[in-house]
Amino acid sequence: MSAIQTPIIGIVTVLYNSDEVLPDFFASLAVQEDVKFRLYVIDNGTTDSGTQLSESYAKQYRIDAICVFNNANLGVAQGNNQGIRLALADGCSHVLLANNDTVFDKSTIATLLSTMLEHRGLAATPKIMYHSNPNIIWYGGGHINGWTMRTPHYGLKMRDIGQFDREMYVHYAPTCFMLFDRTVFDKVGFMDEKYFVYSDDADFVWRMNACSIRIRYVPTSVVLHKVSTSTGGERSPFTVYFANRNRIYFIRKNLHGLQRLTAILYVLSTRTPRLSMLPWKSAKRGWRGVLDGFRMPV
Repeated sequence: MSAIQTPIIGIVTVLYNSDEVLPDFFASLAVQEDVKFRLYVIDNGTTDSGTQLSESYAKQYRIDAICVFNNANLGVAQGNNQGIRLALADGCSHVLLANNDTVFDKSTIATLLSTMLEHRGLAATPKIMYHSNPNIIWYGGGHINGWTMRTPHYGLKMRDIGQFDREMYVHYAPTCFMLFDRTVFDKVGFMDEKYFVYSDDADFVWRMNACSIRIRYVPTSVVLHKVSTSTGGERSPFTVYFANRNRIYFIRKNLHGLQRLTAILYVLSTRTPRLSMLPWKSAKRGWRGVLDGFRMPV
């Protein structure tokens, strides 16, 4: 636990043409209770409209915010790193990585923080539901399967009847909404910027696990997620390309011996049936992603 007596959370969010989701995100931040935070907005958008909107909403809701317009799409991983470094330099005791396509109630962040402090932990994650259907689970815990390089979400697309309401430690959580003690970055380092988007969180969590840093799953903290709003959806050529490229890169970077071989064979054997179900443009980008994954320097 940080030595700082009064926790100050640096909330980092990365924008990419995110204008339509910002009203709900800022409205959620505005009602947070029992936490002190500073917002770091890293704008990778094609224009600075996201920065201007963020500054306007921050002023409207009296949110302490720092906005950075990169004037280029540097990727989620690099954007997160920018925000994390700013938060650490400002002396924040904790860092919350938060997608701006999320909505949450007034106690969400405070519940994460208090639970983490109670257990003297270094990382915490909420239960995440689909914004379009708040009764359906998107994330109720998870783990990384190193033999297939999959990151299954417990309860994915299941109706929530309380079956994932037990607090526990998990070996995987997406960084679309995860709270860290600042010391995590001293031990693990920062996001691998080669990923650009997708699997950068899996890579970071894999390294957390290697450092014996456990993630506390806190189901009493709930977030609604507008899934894949900034990348065109799960079947878009952009998403399919980076998802496949980065999966191969992750395997080559982090796995070894029989586990690496098994994971590569699994991914390659499943690409043909899965990509064949997509429109030709997306399928073509998927295979290009696989090829580029093998070409990336590790």
